[in-house]
Amino acid sequence: MQDLLPRAQGLAAALKARRETVVVAESSTGGLISAALLAVPGASAYFLGGAVVYTLRARCSLLDIQDAAVAGMRGASEPYASLLARVARERFAASWGIAESGATGPTGNRYGDPPGHTCIAVCGPVQRVITLETGDSDRVANMRAFAAAALDLLAQALVAAEQK
Repeated sequence: MQDLLPRAQGLAAALKARRETVVVAESSTGGLISAALLAVPGASAYFLGGAVVYTLRARCSLLDIQDAAVAGMRGASEPYASLLARVARERFAASWGIAESGATGPTGNRYGDPPGHTCIAVCGPVQRVITLETGDSDRVANMRAFAAAALDLLAQALVAAEQK
């Protein structure tokens, strides 16, 4: 978590200064993105909530995304991560939504993605989506790498929105 805190502190300062908010829908990071953002004092000024959307049941129960909305889409894909980020943002009326869906390891996921594969999306005044492949099967290392990449992607989106 120590490597995530400096990223979260920078994001917290930027979000507070802009009076903007964020919501998180994460899967294989298991709450690390939310935990990093919440570790910064004053998080209630910018953090509206988060959900660990690790299963289909969680997706339906926590975000009310039904099967019809994901027809033709697979988990751990850029379109799926974008959908999670957009829906979370809308449900919480947040300035920004961030989502992650991947395979931490030590094996791949049921969609055929190898361990170390994730897709991360940010939805807000600007949209960003990436696919990250670490090439590593270490579950904990991948969780940290995915969370760091998610925080970095949000930071890039904040900069892009500022330049808009």
